[in-house]
Amino acid sequence: MKGRDGFVQAYNARAAVDADAQIIVAHRLTNNGSDQDALLPPIDAVQDNTGDMPDEVSADNGFCSEANLADLVGRTVRGYVAAGRASKPGGGKKGGPLVQAMRARLRQGGHRSRYQMRKYVVEPVFGHIKQARSFRRFLLRGIDKVRGEWALICTAHNLAKLTA
Repeated sequence: MKGRDGFVQAYNARAAVDADAQIIVAHRLTNNGSDQDALLPPIDAVQDNTGDMPDEVSADNGFCSEANLADLVGRTVRGYVAAGRASKPGGGKKGGPLVQAMRARLRQGGHRSRYQMRKYVVEPVFGHIKQARSFRRFLLRGIDKVRGEWALICTAHNLAKLTA
């Protein structure tokens, strides 16, 4: 991945988490620092793994784009995606109609917005993986090996949740 000081060996790990049980239902790992093209593959993986398309999805502003929001609508998934810095391809600051509608949806919910659920659903999973399981860095090298390592970490998290 490209970093501040050139290229570094780094990975971008993602997890789709069930809101009720905090079980990881899908995971992905890439060596691409951008989240722009990464919203839909985990959603499709959730459907592949569980047999059901999720009803709702919440994601941070790195995932917000007109294309991603249009694809959520096409999949009939209600999205709650932070629209912080999303802009039009032409450089406008307000974003397209779907981004503006997302901003309005999040503003309307205020502090009770479904987007706020991220704090209680996804973030604790990453906190448990980092703190409770002391996982701070991948031990293997090479994207295929690291993908396998991330899959094992997600499986260990799920087993710990299921036995607790």
